[in-house]
Amino acid sequence: MKTSIQIKLFASLGRYLPDNADSFPIEPGITIGALALRIGIPLESAKLIFINGQKGDLSAMLSGGERVAIFPPVGGG
Repeated sequence: MKTSIQIKLFASLGRYLPDNADSFPIEPGITIGALALRIGIPLESAKLIFINGQKGDLSAMLSGGERVAIFPPVGGG
């Protein structure tokens, strides 16, 4: 049974944002890593992940209805 999530991508990852990011269809049980690959994000580029405002990681599973935010590595000086 398909459900959907909301995807937010930041900085250099913005180019991977799908047109239907506000209601992106998923199969329940998909991991953040599999989701990233599905929309074309290289796994090494998905460094900071939030699910419904809570820190997550590439192995976190989604069930539907979540808000997923992915940030690239951050550099600074």
